[in-house]
Amino acid sequence: MEMILSASAHHYTVRVAPRPSGPGPYKLATVFLAVLSAVLFICIIAVAAHNKKVTQGAAEEPQIQKQTQEVNVTALLATLAQMQQEKTELHRKQSELQEKLDQLLIKRPAHPSPTNAPLVPRIVKKVQDVPAGSVASPTVCPQDWHLFNSSCYYISDDSDDWDLSQSFCQGEGAHLAIVTTVEEQTFLWDLLPREHWNGFWIGVTDGHTEDEWKWVDGTRLVSSFWEDGEPNNHLDEDCVYIVKTLKHERVAVKSWYDSPCHLSWRFICEKELEPAGIPTTPN
Repeated sequence: MEMILSASAHHYTVRVAPRPSGPGPYKLATVFLAVLSAVLFICIIAVAAHNKKVTQGAAEEPQIQKQTQEVNVTALLATLAQMQQEKTELHRKQSELQEKLDQLLIKRPAHPSPTNAPLVPRIVKKVQDVPAGSVASPTVCPQDWHLFNSSCYYISDDSDDWDLSQSFCQGEGAHLAIVTTVEEQTFLWDLLPREHWNGFWIGVTDGHTEDEWKWVDGTRLVSSFWEDGEPNNHLDEDCVYIVKTLKHERVAVKSWYDSPCHLSWRFICEKELEPAGIPTTPN
């Protein structure tokens, strides 16, 4: 294509190149920029969404941690309470087993079997002839008996139930000990050996009337030396024994327990002194 321009007397000839067919470079650039803008817009949206999610997660994380800690503390407290309850139950069962063991160690048949040797009196007396007209000598305690004030006391090595223990003492002209003063109680306590659970019958019972304690001579119990919580009549316990164990915290004035009368314990006999013309052998 030729275009003829005229200016004054001159003639200019301008040749214009023909327009190429298809989209021009500007259209392609426009399309490229539009696509790039769309991609950037999508990236901006994605980044904003991610930042929002991260921000929300960061804000929720302390709350989640707090809730988790609260759950853990509650579980620990529940476990601790359960362990404390189990510990208490174990202590209770241990006490019950210890009590049963003690009863098994001391319990035996009320009547000796043929293989069991009967109780043999341990009192040895020597009788001396007293010349006629001699002055009566005061009675002294027999061998193996212990003098306190105006009574002699015998601490048995054998064990038996309360009734047979009383019968043995009566056979020796005595009775199960009647303890009425702190001094007497302390004196007897000091004679007793220490063992795991060492018990000795004394002469007081409420076998006739419950909670009406009487000595073997029929007098009412006035002064007593019960352990704390005793008497409790736990197993129809109508007789009394003194207990001395390996625990040095146990004291003389808190050592009485009530017990079933059929159990076998060692025992303490008491014999009041009286003047006599025939003396017995002293300790």
